[in-house]
Amino acid sequence: MTTDNPPGSGSEPVGNLVRIFLRGRTWWANYQHAGRQNRKSLGTTNKKEARRRALLLEAELLQGRHRDRPEPPTVDEAVSAYLDHLRAERRSAKTMVKYEYVLGRLAGLLRDRRAGSLLDLDLKAMDAYRKSRVQAGAAPKTVYTETVIARQLVKFALSRGMITEDPLRGLRLGKPKPSSQPCWSNEEVERILASAGAAYRDAYVVLADTGMRAGELVHLCWEDVDFARNVIHIRPKPGWTPKTGDRRAIPMSPRARATLEAMPRRGEWAFTAPSISGRPAEIRQMSDRRLLAALKRVLARLGLPGHLHTFRHAFISRALTGGIAESVVREWVGHVDRDVMKLYTHIASATSQEAMRKLSQSGRGPSDPAPG
Repeated sequence: MTTDNPPGSGSEPVGNLVRIFLRGRTWWANYQHAGRQNRKSLGTTNKKEARRRALLLEAELLQGRHRDRPEPPTVDEAVSAYLDHLRAERRSAKTMVKYEYVLGRLAGLLRDRRAGSLLDLDLKAMDAYRKSRVQAGAAPKTVYTETVIARQLVKFALSRGMITEDPLRGLRLGKPKPSSQPCWSNEEVERILASAGAAYRDAYVVLADTGMRAGELVHLCWEDVDFARNVIHIRPKPGWTPKTGDRRAIPMSPRARATLEAMPRRGEWAFTAPSISGRPAEIRQMSDRRLLAALKRVLARLGLPGHLHTFRHAFISRALTGGIAESVVREWVGHVDRDVMKLYTHIASATSQEAMRKLSQSGRGPSDPAPG
C-alpha cells in the first residue's frame, strides 16, 4: 500500500495500491509503479466517479496491464508551448497579441480556481470562463472566438502527446449570427471623402473603391500595385499575412487608379504616415489606428456611424446592388463569412424590391396602353 500522502484536501486510499486526492477541483490518483511514484489525473470532479476510476486503475496494476502515461502539463506550460508553435508558424503580430491576451486570461482564471493541469481546462472551467466574459460585457462573437482559441490550445496539446484525453470532449460551439453593421450609402461615402483631410483622403478613396481591409491597405507596397494589368495584389509580407491567408488581385476603378498614380512614392509602402511638424522627415508606414482616428473625426462632423471596415461593407453592398455576381465580389474582397454575405445579399434584395416599388408607384408613361 502506498504511504505517500500528497498535499491537497480529501486524500484517501482506494483499494491497496492507489490513493485519490484533490488537485484544484479535479481528482487525481497517486500510486507506485515500476519502482517510482506516479500521479495521474482521473479527469473528474466527482468523488464517486474518481473512486470508480481509481479501482479500475488498481485492477490494471494488479493484472500487469497498466502503462504509465506522462503527467499532463500545467496550463502555463501548454500555453507557452502553443504560443511558441504559433510564432514558428509566423502568425501575424496582431494574431499573437490576441492569442497571448486570451490565453493569459484563461490561465489566470484556472489559477484562481486552483487548477494546475491542462486537464483541468474542462467543460465546467470553460463554462465559468465564458460566464465571466459575458458578465464583463463581451460580445457573443468575442466569446465564441475566445472559446475557439481555448479549443485550439487543447487540440494542440493532444496532437503533441502532451495529454492523451480530451478535457473538452463534448464542447459544442454555436457560432453566433453576425450582427448588423453600419453601411453607408453611395452619397454618404462621397460626403466622407469630400470632408476628409488631404493627409488621409487618398487612403479612404482606395478603401472605398476596392473593398480591401484596413490592414491590407497599410501593408500595401508599390510593387503590389500593377498598373500594367490594372490590379492591386493582396499578398503576404514579412511579419504579416492577410486575414485567412487571402491572396487575390483587385481590379482598380478609374478613380482608385488615378489616385494611386498621383500619389508620391516615398519608399516601399504605398501609404505612409503624414510628416509630423517639427520633426525630421521620416518615411513611416501608415498606422491604421491614426487612419481610424482621423475618420472618426470626419464621421462625428457628419453625424454618421461607422469605422474603417464600413468602407468594405459599403463597397460590397454597392457591388451587389449594382448587379455584380456574388462570386465575382468574393474574388475581389476575399474571404467573407457565408452568414455575413447573406446580410449583404439581403440588402441587395431589399434595394431591388424598393426600386420596383418606386417604379410601380411612378405611374404609367405616355406610351402605356389605356385600360380596355
